[in-house]
Amino acid sequence: MQISHARSGARILGLALAALAIAVPAAQAKKDVKVQLLGFNDFHGQLEALDPAATSSGRVGSVPAGGAEYFATHVRAAEKGVKNSLVVAAGDNIGASPFTSALFHDEPTIEALNKIGLDITSVGNHEFDEGETELLRMQNGGCHPNPAPPSQTCANGRFEGAKFRFLAANVVQRDSGKTLFKPYTIRKFQGERIGFIGMTLEGTPDIVSPSGITNLRFLDEADTANKYAAELRRKGVKAIVVLLHEGGAESPLTAALNDCNNLTGPINDIVNRTTDAVDLFITGHTHQEYNCVIDGRPVSSAFSLGRVLTDIDLTIDRKSGDVDSVSVNNEIVTRDVPKAADMTTLITRYQNLAAPIANVPVGRITADIVRESAPAVGKNALGYLIADAQLADTDDADRGDADLALMNPGGVRANLGFAPDGVVTYGEAFAVQPFNNIVATQTFTGAQLLEVLKDQWCAGTTNILLPSSTLTYTYDKSVALQAAAADSCAVAPQPVDVASIRIAGAPIDTARTYRVTTNNFLADGGDSFQSLRAGTNRTLLDDFDIDSLVRYLEPTLTGAPIGPPALDRVNNVD
Repeated sequence: MQISHARSGARILGLALAALAIAVPAAQAKKDVKVQLLGFNDFHGQLEALDPAATSSGRVGSVPAGGAEYFATHVRAAEKGVKNSLVVAAGDNIGASPFTSALFHDEPTIEALNKIGLDITSVGNHEFDEGETELLRMQNGGCHPNPAPPSQTCANGRFEGAKFRFLAANVVQRDSGKTLFKPYTIRKFQGERIGFIGMTLEGTPDIVSPSGITNLRFLDEADTANKYAAELRRKGVKAIVVLLHEGGAESPLTAALNDCNNLTGPINDIVNRTTDAVDLFITGHTHQEYNCVIDGRPVSSAFSLGRVLTDIDLTIDRKSGDVDSVSVNNEIVTRDVPKAADMTTLITRYQNLAAPIANVPVGRITADIVRESAPAVGKNALGYLIADAQLADTDDADRGDADLALMNPGGVRANLGFAPDGVVTYGEAFAVQPFNNIVATQTFTGAQLLEVLKDQWCAGTTNILLPSSTLTYTYDKSVALQAAAADSCAVAPQPVDVASIRIAGAPIDTARTYRVTTNNFLADGGDSFQSLRAGTNRTLLDDFDIDSLVRYLEPTLTGAPIGPPALDRVNNVD
């Protein structure tokens, strides 16, 4: 198999095909089947075009990029006149979405992707944010059990679900032993077949709410790919593509869309352990753009939020039925093209439905409150603010009687910007916390709380929780590295200086009990915080975590605005 890489923004189609033409007689070359794949990943319901001046998520480098109106135009232009073409994705099309989609349980995004012409997608971890049952509804259609205001999801007819096919080869139902969705699909082009295997990362249970996936097992990616590649080969399918919601990152990251600069991450091991029967990997999850060759196979990723489209040209040899050459090129979804009118109509309809809620002022701030200043050391002003909000909402006997609160950094999805007037709207607040988690308060002994803090580093993870103002401490970075290298949390050293811990100004008492507030994702052991599952006497608020934030901000509408919390709660020494 010959592989061609694009090394600039221009589309390169000719290198592999020219080599093929030289290698075989012209009469045989005419029999080869050409197939175009247009790939993307991590769309996250980003229907609206983001302001490139306000956020890097609205551009690629200095080029304004993304937005479903432009994305649709690029896809349709690429497919125009092409005999054999498929649009494919590598997961996280929905989940962690902006307000316009999330308010309606991501039905707007499914409708948009239907119109754009998505054909096949793997599941990603965020497809499981609302659990197994809701993901099945995304595929099959039907009404949500708790329709979103201001309109019922089925008021204008039944939600039809995705016209494209979800694939979930490594997601197995415990009760039936079957995969949640089909593990693969086979598509035929001029008599030649291509098999597509779709998977999410094996680690999905660690980063979604455990309560929604209790019936599911998530299997090793390479082992799964090998199993179904062998099955496809037995069916006579020789051309095989993996759509995988797992990836890597360049080190250091470069600005070029088609570079592959020392790619690190899980994708290397997965590809190296996968059978050579797989010809191509279209990946995601890490929100990177790269165009690599690993173990002789092309491996691509198209950034995130619909800002990049991967244009892949396959040539299938008629004689063998296998992929003979591959050309891969990542292209920016620029905004110098006409908007797709049907996307504009869809977005405007949902914006109008959402506007009565989205535009309601809920608070005032004195300056930007951002989600990360030094994430590697647990300094996150917006995460601190959310923890303060959840503590304030649960600090009385009727609502939890909490002593402290902890927030996971991955749950803080956007910044709160001051511009233009310091007013925070409900839509802006919702963008910060779009998951509709439930606020939970549990009882821990001081000794158990120490185990929770150790969980931040042990067993290969570094995920520092963001505490309310009532918890401060110092940790040792060198001990944290030892904890991360330990085989398990049970044998990992404690990086936190126990003598430095203060809860409401007092030293921690390992024998007494404390009431600790988190969201239900963390309380159920999300983000690998297994020690948080040891809590007892759980109480739950009867609404969502976003409501706690809104209640915390509301007094600032008539009183003094709130500023960014000081970054002095989690400190470290070398």
